[in-house]
Amino acid sequence: MTSAVPTAIHTDEPAGKPITMFGPDFPFAYDDYLAHPAGLGSVPPEKHGTEVAVIGGGLSGIVTAYELMKLGLRPVVYEIDEIGGRLRTVGFPGAPSGVTAEMGAMRFPPSSTALFHYIDKVGLETTPFPNPLAPCTPSTVVDLKGQSHYATTQDDLPEVFSDVAQAWQRTLEEQVEFTEMQTAIRERDVKTIKRIWDGLVEKLDNQTFYGFLCDSPAFASFRDREIFGQVGFGTGGWDTDFPNSILEILRVVYTGADDEHRSIVGGSRQLPLRLWEREPAQMTHWPSGTSLKSLHEGGKPLPGVAHLHRTAPNNITVTDTNGSIRTYPAAVFTAQSWMLLSTISCDESLFPIDHWTAIERTHYMASSKVFVPVDRPFWLDKDPETGRDVMSMTLTDRMPRGTYLLGDDPASPAVICLSYTWADDSLKWLPLSVSERVEVMLQSLREIYPTVDVRRHIIGDPVTVSWEAEPNFMGAFKANLPGHYRYQRRLFTHFMQDRLEPRYRGLFIAGDDVSWTAGWAEGAVQTALNAVWGVVRHFGGTSDQANPGPGDIFDDISPINLPE
Repeated sequence: MTSAVPTAIHTDEPAGKPITMFGPDFPFAYDDYLAHPAGLGSVPPEKHGTEVAVIGGGLSGIVTAYELMKLGLRPVVYEIDEIGGRLRTVGFPGAPSGVTAEMGAMRFPPSSTALFHYIDKVGLETTPFPNPLAPCTPSTVVDLKGQSHYATTQDDLPEVFSDVAQAWQRTLEEQVEFTEMQTAIRERDVKTIKRIWDGLVEKLDNQTFYGFLCDSPAFASFRDREIFGQVGFGTGGWDTDFPNSILEILRVVYTGADDEHRSIVGGSRQLPLRLWEREPAQMTHWPSGTSLKSLHEGGKPLPGVAHLHRTAPNNITVTDTNGSIRTYPAAVFTAQSWMLLSTISCDESLFPIDHWTAIERTHYMASSKVFVPVDRPFWLDKDPETGRDVMSMTLTDRMPRGTYLLGDDPASPAVICLSYTWADDSLKWLPLSVSERVEVMLQSLREIYPTVDVRRHIIGDPVTVSWEAEPNFMGAFKANLPGHYRYQRRLFTHFMQDRLEPRYRGLFIAGDDVSWTAGWAEGAVQTALNAVWGVVRHFGGTSDQANPGPGDIFDDISPINLPE
């Protein structure tokens, strides 16, 4: 291990560098690590071609496999459904083929710098996402308690909304040193980041988001807290997060995760698919033209995993859902962690008992979406009486909660996300069929837009998802409850296997639910890179001295270890 913060952290960067989601728990510059010409390290030549199981073909699994392949190892990917995981882009029955819906991740902040490394690498384009009151959003309607307010900027809303926004900014400045932390993240000033954050972890680990608001003098008014929960900041209302740890929310706002979102043109699933098919120009061991696809028979991953256990001497044995059994000297598990408790039969010897406890305590948020395809972006039409858009991006306390209007080409079909909800709001939809969901949503929208007939514009069947009912996910994303910091630390630091007993080594975990930024694709990428570093180390490999990896500098920037 190095004894000082290496240059990869860039503590001497000038002010003004963009915010990145690398911290604050573990402020490692993953974007610089990826961009460094020295690469991510090397494994001994005698290990070249060694098979490594990668369980899960979502973004984390595909990034893990892609980087292991470049290092000369042979990743073997298992996927029970289709490549992409929660980067799930689908079409509509009956609608033109180019009209799609994002059932999972649909908006990505520029602060996801490691994610955008791969987006750029595979040549994908992005476009601004129409969040409420975003510059690219023509108009927004906030509908609360039966009253609708039309706005093109926040200044168009009644004064109470500005009061609530100012209360949130005051709370952040007065309670958690918001500006100083954001400046430190921009400057990659690790010392300041750790000073502020470690103190907040000790102080706030047991606090809910709502309790944090209640303790702020700026939010003494229940009315203000209620409006803030319904309208919120950035993407909209945050009351569904009120029971969660305030640390989860601070990670989002410190790192700009809720700002300036972009969508991937053509759909987010293209990213893992392009990485699957990509033939890297520079690889160790493998000949030119090698890709993850070419390393798998028929160009497809192996089936899902049914059994996972340890076998002598220090191997991981995988039985897939077709009954095929293969044994590996190392494996990386990137699927949702609850699958280790239910759908996959596992040996208890896979992890230390404290890690099993952390997996069991993982708290997943429910989330639902419903989309319909429409003939054109009719919401850009103007009401002849008011001169306003006939329909707007909508935040409401009615059942849909958030309605997004996707598309601005008047000559092309478009898409409406009729509803995007979380937690209890998502569970309200769970018993309803897709057609029943649509009917409730259209009725709610008629109350807000009585002159707009959305139904007559629909050109295909609706599509929906409730992630809590998806058998291979059982939830949308991790969100820690108060007191869960210690559990999250165990999962995130699992890649540092030199600190584990030898009998627990060789199986690595990754995925956004293992990261500090769960629910964001950036977390999937970061933990994939941690796992890659761990596998390299497990096989006796090293990082280049000019580009130390996350494990090489772990002791300098590791997450604070709260006493048990």
